[in-house]
Amino acid sequence: MRKGFVFGKFMPFHKGHEAMIRFALSYCDELSVLICCSNKETLPAPVRQVWVEETFRHDPRIKVLVFQYDESLLPNTSETSALASELWAAQFKFLFPDHSLVVTSEPYGELVADYMGITHMAFDMKKAKYPVSASKIRSNLPETWQYLPDAVKASLVTKVVLLGTESTGKTTLTTRLSEHFNCTGVLEAGRDIITDSNDFGIKDLYLIAREHAARIDRAAKGVSPLLVIDTNIHITLSYGEFAFNTELSVDRGIFESNRADLYLYLNNDAPFVQDGTRLSEEDRNRLDISHRRILDKYGVTCEEIRGDWDERFEQAVVLIEQLMQRKLESWHQFAEKLHYA
Repeated sequence: MRKGFVFGKFMPFHKGHEAMIRFALSYCDELSVLICCSNKETLPAPVRQVWVEETFRHDPRIKVLVFQYDESLLPNTSETSALASELWAAQFKFLFPDHSLVVTSEPYGELVADYMGITHMAFDMKKAKYPVSASKIRSNLPETWQYLPDAVKASLVTKVVLLGTESTGKTTLTTRLSEHFNCTGVLEAGRDIITDSNDFGIKDLYLIAREHAARIDRAAKGVSPLLVIDTNIHITLSYGEFAFNTELSVDRGIFESNRADLYLYLNNDAPFVQDGTRLSEEDRNRLDISHRRILDKYGVTCEEIRGDWDERFEQAVVLIEQLMQRKLESWHQFAEKLHYA
């Protein structure tokens, strides 16, 4: 049985890393993936570990390990030198005494293998197949989004949720905003499951909760680092209490899927339009009170959106642009701390 290993910082884990691991798997029966985390790094080791484990969760041949080290005792793993390679080779020999293969995409890979007395296989050293690096991603996350595996996207995506009672323009605004920002819009599952707001049951609400969370999860792994989402789980909970005086029991995972960076609440000052499937205007306004109460109960803070359709769009655009600017500045500040490649 041939055992091999790969090692790296994975800050963040990207598709080049993923391809290297798959390449290594084609040459060994068991593969250890070592995440090297120094005492000077701020990206938590468990986050990196989850990224790799989730990406390869269906392959039993892979074991993901974390190695915490002090840079006063061991040099940074990105350093290419004979001394650094010799020191790390000794550490790897201790960790993997029965491994006979190491796979890297860096020049120091050959040096490490020589000091260990094992075989080195190089993968895409010129970055031709995947022209990306962790440092490039840290410097420009939106432009390199396509190079992130699904597990990484899901943890870094920005979510904006539109909330409000019926006939306040949530669906229309979701579509308009997603087109404006060239991002992914997630439409509410309720419209496809319940055709008439006056005719539905508790089971329908549970189905909506699951399906809407699934739609958000799928979109979070898509082509855009920004999601605009029509409605969330709190609105479904509100319908349960409003229509049936029942508090729905919802899995924690559904709440996590629905968690967002910005909540926009559309005021009911918009003209009421009865399309034959909605509540009466009186019930629509009572539902607005229910929504606000549920959001307050769960500690959800919203930005209020008012006015006509264009005014709502303009207010939402400003708030989303401000959010994205804050997120970008925060990412750059974070990336500056991760000053290693």
